[in-house]
Amino acid sequence: MKETTDYRDKLAIHKALEGYRAGRLTRRQMLTALAVAGVALSSGPRRGGAAMNRPALARLQDTSPVPPEVTTYLRDVGGRFKGSSIKVVTEDTAPGAAILALKAEQFEAVTGITVNWEVVPLDQVLSKVSIDAAQKTGANDIYYFDQAWVGRFINDTLDPRELLQTKPDLAFPNYNFDDFLPPLVQHIAMYGDKVIGAPCDVPIFMYSYRSDLYGELGLQPATTMQQYLDNARVINEAKSGEGIYGTIGQMKSGHYALQCDMTAWVWGHGGSVFTADGKCSLNDEQGVQGLEYMRTLQQYMPSAVTSYDWGGQFTAFQQGQGGQVITWSENFPGWDGPESAVSGLLETAPLPSAAALRPAAEAGFEETPEVGHQGGSTYCLSRYSKNADAAWVFLQWATSADTQTRASIIGGGASGMRQSTYDDPRIAEKKQKGIEGTTRHFDTMLEVINTRMGTEPHLPQWPSIATDVIAVELGKMTTGGYGSTQEAADAIARLVDEKAAQ
Repeated sequence: MKETTDYRDKLAIHKALEGYRAGRLTRRQMLTALAVAGVALSSGPRRGGAAMNRPALARLQDTSPVPPEVTTYLRDVGGRFKGSSIKVVTEDTAPGAAILALKAEQFEAVTGITVNWEVVPLDQVLSKVSIDAAQKTGANDIYYFDQAWVGRFINDTLDPRELLQTKPDLAFPNYNFDDFLPPLVQHIAMYGDKVIGAPCDVPIFMYSYRSDLYGELGLQPATTMQQYLDNARVINEAKSGEGIYGTIGQMKSGHYALQCDMTAWVWGHGGSVFTADGKCSLNDEQGVQGLEYMRTLQQYMPSAVTSYDWGGQFTAFQQGQGGQVITWSENFPGWDGPESAVSGLLETAPLPSAAALRPAAEAGFEETPEVGHQGGSTYCLSRYSKNADAAWVFLQWATSADTQTRASIIGGGASGMRQSTYDDPRIAEKKQKGIEGTTRHFDTMLEVINTRMGTEPHLPQWPSIATDVIAVELGKMTTGGYGSTQEAADAIARLVDEKAAQ
């Protein structure tokens, strides 16, 4: 095989991840190798299959039959590939677990197609698809790609819009690619004018608060960043003696979660990680204001917050330790469920308006500043699949309006990809307080996706910049390792520029 630069990069990704798992490379060395090869290993929180609502699955199967046109399509069109076997490789996500639970009865039994769905950690997903794409083996028919990988693998997949045009005999009934929310397609599934696949989940920042505490303390949902900070102070002063703090962060030093929190506050004060000239701007006036805001907000959090990643944040808020929070939307169903200490007490509100907002054209590396920090991923059909038609039938079913709505009901709060999901009566029925798999946060989540979504910079060095530079230095700042916010910001900017230049 001719060894092109693209081939060498993908092989380097695979070797770096294999070396890390075998103990031959440190995490820093692995991330550096990935950065050189042009991919990131950063994503939003993944709460996995445990977040799937199995009682809701059973009820949904009983009360909501599959549309007859879907069954007819799967029987008549999918049935043409009876006996075929396709391979899917993904990480463990709640939406994926929901589709995995549905496929045996609703897809495999009807089509006769076997779907071998392998669930592995995210780094192993990247390793597997990298070696597969480099060698063009077709070992996996459907890939799962984090948004940060789109540029690296855009030529290794088939554009679903083109497939709908070129394979009309395989077109799923009323599939309607335009039903996917445009911001998700643009920021998760596109590179240039190409679409890599179909969006499949999107953790995104959302504002939640305890209605009981707001009512008791006479607070209103914050409409500005200053009001949000003031609310945190009032709650903390009144309730911290009872173990309830103004808010809860995800501020673990060296963890990607800390960088996620930071970007929301910096973006919300008119800053960005980079400016259009490619220089780190976290130490400019707006960046420092955002960092100072984060440090002030930290005063109204439990002291243990510097050890919390997104899992620690989720648990602390579920236990009732926070009065309000701006964080991942997919947490809401777990917080509002019957086993939560705050079940039925939470409400959502629009994100507070940014104090200032830097236009995306003035930021760098396709960064889009906004408070609603997002992560996301896609399901993609491999260009090298040996069973492409059968895999295309499955991919359409898995990302169709009906299946995605079912996944949203039983798989938590990160799988609302289509407008039709938000409009579906089954979603409306689940907008109830304190129940398993509530969807009453969906309207707020939709508003954030459509109007307030923030996207991180897209550059090859971003994984090591975000985690090994920004998150590490922020950890020093939040634990008193710098004399001032400006000193910390200057150090971060210098180190980021050095890393970006490598």
